[in-house]
Amino acid sequence: MRLVIARCSVDYVGRLSAHLPPATRLLMVKADGSVSIHADDRAYKPLNWMSPPCRLEETPGMWRVVNKAGEELRITLEEILQEMSYDLGVDPGLRKDGVEAHLQELLAANPTTFGDDFTLVRREFMTAIGPVDLLCRDGGASVAVEVKRRGEIDGVEQLTRYLELLNRDPLLAPVTGIFAAQEIKPQARVLAEDRGIRCVVVDYDKLRGIERDELTLF
Repeated sequence: MRLVIARCSVDYVGRLSAHLPPATRLLMVKADGSVSIHADDRAYKPLNWMSPPCRLEETPGMWRVVNKAGEELRITLEEILQEMSYDLGVDPGLRKDGVEAHLQELLAANPTTFGDDFTLVRREFMTAIGPVDLLCRDGGASVAVEVKRRGEIDGVEQLTRYLELLNRDPLLAPVTGIFAAQEIKPQARVLAEDRGIRCVVVDYDKLRGIERDELTLF
């Protein structure tokens, strides 16, 4: 990973145009070729970025990041304050606990849990920042599903990042999201619904075919 702190301005040239005026920012170049520009706020989310596959062309005072569609991220460097590179090695990835992993497996086998017309495209559908748990089709529409045992705000943020990337793929877009969990915290539900993400509370025991030994009042 290459990290550069620089005073720079940024222009995105493509289907949309965007401009960042000169300021001190963090430029991050990852081993997968992605380039992102960060300010000292907004938590994880960059100000602008280019996902792989793309190429970085460097000339004095200018970076040009070009993707396969010909869109460009142009970074004009006024001053480089600090630069460093680190080899982070191979990341083992996020390991789900046994219940969460099995819940994902059960939902993959039973996609109609989300609706009668749902079919599974693929489990662990890879994106530039990691795999989304399930990629499904609702009729002809693409739906990304993030599965958690306990649904919290972090999970909503994770699904939001996946959706941003998936919606850049013209073969998939538009892609909507489902946040599925055994329990969803109220704050996470509010955030998800505000972002147009559907929340689904799933019954783990029912998916496993286990009837609850409880009295039911009719």
